[in-house]
Amino acid sequence: MPEPVALAIQDAAVAYDAQPVLTAVTGRVGAGEVVALIGPNGAGKSTLIKAVLGLVPIVGGTVSVLGRSPQAARRDVGYVPQADTLDAQFPISVAQVVLMGRYRRIGWLRRPGRDDRRIAAEALDQVGLADRARATFGTLSGGQRQRVLLARAIAAQPRLLLLDEPFSGVDATSRDALLHVLADRKRAGTAVLISTHDLHLARDFADQTWPLSPAER
Repeated sequence: MPEPVALAIQDAAVAYDAQPVLTAVTGRVGAGEVVALIGPNGAGKSTLIKAVLGLVPIVGGTVSVLGRSPQAARRDVGYVPQADTLDAQFPISVAQVVLMGRYRRIGWLRRPGRDDRRIAAEALDQVGLADRARATFGTLSGGQRQRVLLARAIAAQPRLLLLDEPFSGVDATSRDALLHVLADRKRAGTAVLISTHDLHLARDFADQTWPLSPAER
């Protein structure tokens, strides 16, 4: 049986409290394909990612994730938010942040087992931060925190990976590390949808670009 398209969007419209944010969005992301969402602030890039996660209502058209609804497919989707949306003061270790990526697989009421800890440790090693496992998350630089969030998403072993402005404000070392890991995920067959302001990155790294613009109000 052929692998379903990772993400299929057909004439989708998204709204908050009946206020349109996105309209007429159409596109497909296949396994092992990288698609970049581009557009100005307020264009709806983050909103589209949240719609794919099933977190905001789709008021028109369709969004299919791995052949299912966004809510039904959430277990197979990894998400890397913007780093500055998280509380850097929360007292949690780097290893604990990454291990959180396993809970969608095992359930929040189960304790992570040996395999879960191994998978989380391997994900942290992939982003080049294995030596910071015991560090407090908030003591890392912005770029390092973003790499930890990518490790958390990888630990979930997703088939579709969503990243919201992952390169915003990161240093060159972290940017290169992020791109290296994403290239590995692409080769492994993971579909990637990434929002970015960096047009050069979109041109050089992505297989497709989807320009977004604000809906008419």
